[in-house]
Amino acid sequence: MSENTDHPKIKNSLFQVRLPFFLGLAVAVGILLGATLFQPSTNNPQGTARGYLKFREILSYIDREYVDTVNTERLSEFAINKMLEKLDPHSSYIPTRDLTMARSYLESDFDGIGVEFNIFRDTLYVIAPLSGGPSEQVGIQAGDKIIKVNGENIAGVNISNDVVFKKLRGPRGSKVNLSVLRPNETKPVQFSVIRRKIPSVSVDAAYMIDKQTGYIKVSRFSNGTYEEFKTKLAGLKKQGLQRLILDLRDNPGGYLDHATRMADEFIAGNKKLVYTDGKGSKYDADYYAKMKGDFETGDLIVLINEGSASASEILAGALQDHDRALIVGRRSFGKGLVQVPIPLSDGSELRLTISRYYTPSGRSIQKPYDPESTEDYEQDMANRYKHGEFFSQDSIKFNDSLKYKTSRGRVVYGGGGIMPDVFVPRDTTDNTELLTELYRKNVLREYALNYFREHRKQLETTTLTDFRETFQVTDAMMASLLKQAKRADIKIDNAELKRSEKTIQNNLKAFIARSRYEAEGFYPVLNEIDPDFQKALGLFEQAKQISLGKVTTTAKK
Repeated sequence: MSENTDHPKIKNSLFQVRLPFFLGLAVAVGILLGATLFQPSTNNPQGTARGYLKFREILSYIDREYVDTVNTERLSEFAINKMLEKLDPHSSYIPTRDLTMARSYLESDFDGIGVEFNIFRDTLYVIAPLSGGPSEQVGIQAGDKIIKVNGENIAGVNISNDVVFKKLRGPRGSKVNLSVLRPNETKPVQFSVIRRKIPSVSVDAAYMIDKQTGYIKVSRFSNGTYEEFKTKLAGLKKQGLQRLILDLRDNPGGYLDHATRMADEFIAGNKKLVYTDGKGSKYDADYYAKMKGDFETGDLIVLINEGSASASEILAGALQDHDRALIVGRRSFGKGLVQVPIPLSDGSELRLTISRYYTPSGRSIQKPYDPESTEDYEQDMANRYKHGEFFSQDSIKFNDSLKYKTSRGRVVYGGGGIMPDVFVPRDTTDNTELLTELYRKNVLREYALNYFREHRKQLETTTLTDFRETFQVTDAMMASLLKQAKRADIKIDNAELKRSEKTIQNNLKAFIARSRYEAEGFYPVLNEIDPDFQKALGLFEQAKQISLGKVTTTAKK
């Protein structure tokens, strides 16, 4: 979920699966639709009755006459899931046995390995490692497929959420061994992950870059995000905050009301923030700014990328449509279908799509999909990669029929996701097999932890400011790291080392900072070489011009 794995540049955001249920929870808090709204009624009563009777009849025959004993409840759940697949990519069914676990990501702490996952075609996909969690720290990435847990195959065996929770969660301090198949690699890679408490913190970091510029990183919109954000914003204002970088990269969404309340802190007056449109008017809703926000006038830049989805896109879209912020990065995910949780009689839950999100200018956030075949939808991120969208804005083609204008007349486009005002290509210049192996075999993290333990007393007397300004990864440290890498059977290629050396040194320093100062120390160091962040730092004048209405067209570079 976080904007970065511990190594942001090798993160692969090729989401190839249906997004997890909680991305569709966004409207649940905002609308609070109850089960009473879903009493049996239909626009086609005869067709619904015939379908119901047919299904019941077939299930009864299977139960009575089929040659083998079958679990009819599991069979009906399978049929329900297949039926929902014909609707859209985000409607889903949550069995009773999975519901408590499924809600825990947004609502409480838990002990586990710290990944957001989904199951597609009997394969467990990692949507994102949770920020600060143990999976992120060993180098597990978005798009990874977990195929074995402790040597036991879990791919292609009708695995369920219930089984996943049982296998991946466990006592704090216990170890789980994972076999992972990574996109574009043919052989599985091995990870050992130590389970621990997964924090519910969703605002990962907030710090002052200089005397007037602040940075806030929001990794998801959980049930405490708005309050966390308010506290962090107030702290930065006390330090002289006048302009802000809000980082929503790889934030997959969450609760709608936390995103709209955050937008309200930036947008003055009672402007529309987002609206939903469904069948008829039953599920239509408009959301407006309501209060005097704490940062309605300062210059604002928002970072997004292909992993920013749902509530993140609502926030970014509202700020862009009202010319309140400069949006920087790459086109967002494009998740604009609204689900509502419908409790069923047996305690299970249906997450049914009932409307679509639209930005204030009228843009649909949802990217296109074919209800009859979701394969293209599930492969969208891989296709973006293949088509070069991550590296060149020219590869992105807009449909002129989906042209909209912001409050001050700038041109923006619909058709799925939020296109940034300033495009920043992925930087892969330092990506090497050596760097991948150092993360895959956990050498960087292990070295940093050992270094921290050996120098704890010295580091504990050092302030974060002093650490950032004076600490350097020395030649001796690099030599020691490479020796450790060789012991882990990592081949040291000098050309690759030269390409990746700056990133290795930066990330090693960031890991040491995380051990000493936690996330508040990690991100300031990591951002020192982050291309999106560094690009944003030079764009505050453009952000000011947009807010003043002096820029009338969307930036191209």
